[in-house]
Amino acid sequence: MELLLGLPAPAKLNLFLHVTGRRADGYHTLQTVFQLIELADWLDFERRGDGRIVREGDLLGPVEDDLVVRAARALQSATGARWGATLRVAKRIPAGSGMGGGSSDAATALIALNRLWDLGLSRAELAACALPLGADVPFFLHGSNAFAEGVGEQLQAVPTPAAWYAVVWPQVHVSTKEIFGDPGLTRNTKPTKMSDFSAAAGRFPQALFGANDLEAVARRRFPDIDLALQRLCRHGAARMTGSGSAVFVPTTSEDRASEALAECPSQWQRWAVRGLSEHPLAAW
Repeated sequence: MELLLGLPAPAKLNLFLHVTGRRADGYHTLQTVFQLIELADWLDFERRGDGRIVREGDLLGPVEDDLVVRAARALQSATGARWGATLRVAKRIPAGSGMGGGSSDAATALIALNRLWDLGLSRAELAACALPLGADVPFFLHGSNAFAEGVGEQLQAVPTPAAWYAVVWPQVHVSTKEIFGDPGLTRNTKPTKMSDFSAAAGRFPQALFGANDLEAVARRRFPDIDLALQRLCRHGAARMTGSGSAVFVPTTSEDRASEALAECPSQWQRWAVRGLSEHPLAAW
């Protein structure tokens, strides 16, 4: 096998996101539920015999900082793999949207190269390579929607209600570091339990469990995020995902999701997408 073509790297939404504390090393402790959605980047992989990692396709910023390249090199370093790869990415998930595009790309790269290079690593072993790349990467290796704790790396599979999501990106790029560093951010939300989230599922999609503790800071700093939430909240329980700037509202059908999107300016990116119950590459 020398080629793997058209592999998806799906986006995620945070159905809630609580900041429960701050560690001595500066990282924040969180609780969240990650929900996979059908919106995805698409990746192609070609095995190389010269050991080089070559990046093609859509690229945001310096190649050395690209998470797909860093994932490939981390896997080479961890395993001593002699192979290289040409990595081609078609981006659909906006950077700085809080939907995990870069992290998902990195996870798909680890899954694909594990197969392309005949390494035979388990998902747990891949996750050990993934965590230094970013706290969200282990989730995309996890395979299913998850209740997450710690910095996002402590994962438990959790069923989430079926839904269509109206997702809007108001063309704003948000720095996660900037949001978490804001002095107005609350960092003391009382820890919850996965069973509390599951018990509230009967009220979904009319009501969402918990809150996104980063949302108030983002709305204050970025008026377009505030405006997008105002537009979507006319159609249900609207929320920001991650540190922003994408926002969403869960609905019962594609038609209802499309109705919500019609409220938003045409220059904003908009998607009516179905929630996924598992990662498309979960069985790999």
